[in-house]
Amino acid sequence: MKAFTVAADPRALHSVTRSICATGSSSWSSCAFWDSDMRLNTSGFMQLYAWYSWPNVFLCFVGGFLLDRVFGIRLGTIIFSLFVCGGQVIFALGALVDRVWLMELGRFVFGIGGESLAVAQNTYAVNWFKGKELNLVFGLQLSMARVGSTVNMNIMGWVYKQVKTTLGHAGPTTLGTALMIAASTCLLSLLCALVLAFLDKRAEKILDKEQGKSGEVIKLRDVKDFPVQLWLIFFICVGYYVAIFPFIGLGQVFFIEKFNFTPTQASAVNSIVYILSAPASPVLGLLVDKTGKNITWVLCAVVTTLLAHMMLAFTFWNPWIAMVILGMSYSLLACALWPMVAFVVPEHQLGTAYGFMQSIQNLGLALISMAAGVIVDRRGYLFLEVFFCFCVCVALVAVVMLYFVDFLRGGELNISASSRAKQQKATSVESE
Repeated sequence: MKAFTVAADPRALHSVTRSICATGSSSWSSCAFWDSDMRLNTSGFMQLYAWYSWPNVFLCFVGGFLLDRVFGIRLGTIIFSLFVCGGQVIFALGALVDRVWLMELGRFVFGIGGESLAVAQNTYAVNWFKGKELNLVFGLQLSMARVGSTVNMNIMGWVYKQVKTTLGHAGPTTLGTALMIAASTCLLSLLCALVLAFLDKRAEKILDKEQGKSGEVIKLRDVKDFPVQLWLIFFICVGYYVAIFPFIGLGQVFFIEKFNFTPTQASAVNSIVYILSAPASPVLGLLVDKTGKNITWVLCAVVTTLLAHMMLAFTFWNPWIAMVILGMSYSLLACALWPMVAFVVPEHQLGTAYGFMQSIQNLGLALISMAAGVIVDRRGYLFLEVFFCFCVCVALVAVVMLYFVDFLRGGELNISASSRAKQQKATSVESE
């Protein structure tokens, strides 16, 4: 963890450690640890994911509302970090005592905090960087999350083997000890949440941030009054990401079957999306910050993603080309799409809006993942790729609609960076 301690921004370190914790078991899905140590088959192993994913269809929205209305961003982040820490410890303890039900409880507790913590991160980012380098910051968050995933994928198997060598045997105790070691990163995440709360409180006093607050509070009925632009952003989010994450989950077998790749080659090409996003996201975020035109960049990302899926579906070209395009598009969309929420809702509704967005995304991913499995079993991978192309087309239609709706309402989301800076300067002068 020494490499992470040089991060100057606590939010960045918090993002890395949360990512490592959240993927603490994901890199082991193809290993025999769970089968031999816990006697779990594939269905039982996937239940551990389900206990995390399904509750977050609702809990993200609730978590965002609690951030806005009850806890506040500082206390809420600390509470959600505690849930993450507690959930990971319960999960590891379940492995230690060889109780699968306790592990499932740990994953549920972890899920209560995990996705809501992502909502808190987004809200912090907007509070600190709206009007400055917001797109860059979202790119950095994505980049640090991918660094955490990569570290997890390359280290956790090694940690397990070292524990096995030390104890001299495999089994629940070995697996539980390795998972407990992984839980230490959750403590680092909690520490970052505490430091960040202190820095935010200090900044509020120094900058008199309270003076800029409207005093309004979010009400549940305000959701129905969310602007049309926000709902279109939600549709873009769902339509796009359901064609990314489920595809990567099934991609390794796809490359083996269609392109006759070895498992090693298939794994390498399948992981390029995440590997590329780590260095590309900050650079693309800075590009969006310097140019503005967020909707235009989102449109570019969706069109190139559609192109990549069509290449994979209908050609036998080297899949590295399509996957590199997919990785760059994925990074660009994250940098340009998520910050737009801050441009269409007031500050006191940010947590709820991001929570709602995360909830809808989780619902879409859960449903489409199941549908993708059925399509592969009954129709094969060609139909699956056509289905993913359809999902991206839904996102494309939503982007075009967002462009025209925004244009008719003044073009707030697609103005240039210089125009946005002048607009925010004028607003600041009026406030003073």
